Amino acid sequence: MRILIVEDNADIGGLLVDFVRELGHAGALVPSAEAALARLRSDRPDLVLLDFRLPGMSGLDFLQLRPVRDSRVPIVVISGIASERDAQECLRLGALDFVPKPIPFARLRQILDLFEPLALAKTAEVAGRPAERRRAPRVRVALPVQVSEYGSVDWQTTSVDLSPSGMKVRPLWAAPESAVRLSVTLPDDGERLEIVSVLIRIDLDGYAFYFANLTGSQIERLTRLIDRLKSLPPP
Repeated sequence: MRILIVEDNADIGGLLVDFVRELGHAGALVPSAEAALARLRSDRPDLVLLDFRLPGMSGLDFLQLRPVRDSRVPIVVISGIASERDAQECLRLGALDFVPKPIPFARLRQILDLFEPLALAKTAEVAGRPAERRRAPRVRVALPVQVSEYGSVDWQTTSVDLSPSGMKVRPLWAAPESAVRLSVTLPDDGERLEIVSVLIRIDLDGYAFYFANLTGSQIERLTRLIDRLKSLPPP
């Protein structure tokens, strides 16, 4: 992937450039949202790593720009000072995930691995080319799910399938906001899973959500459950 890093701290920016290059991606660094907007217009990247607090235009302001939204470039926000409300607002404005500082590089690597098929597919779609998508390990399972918009509507529905990174649920009566909270009791005798999730795709058979800001223990729990469900004989 071609990854544009928007970070005004040269040390952190250089660290992120080295990190993405070690993973085999092409990384470019700009120090402001204004510079990122110019780069977006001249040379569309596949994905953007966006600092929340920047000199001049903030990351939140950048997400609201019409050229940014029209570009359909996937964006991951990085911040050490933003509140949970700021994170929710970034997700509602279309950011695919919100990563805290100090940067958890293991988690960031997972995010890049998960988003690479989506990012490349969007780039190919904008360019009018077909793209193949790699699918994360998933299992078909029907679980009761509550889809909650922040301060608004709650829906009760059922899952279609589940992966360590997201879930598809049966169609709702109306399209939800881009960022919601999914609540589901997993069949592993554990606590109810409640996680901020981002709507990434609407298919005929349901709505596909990506789990944002998963903890390491939640990822391990989901992976163990999916491995167990996949080993069961078909009904």
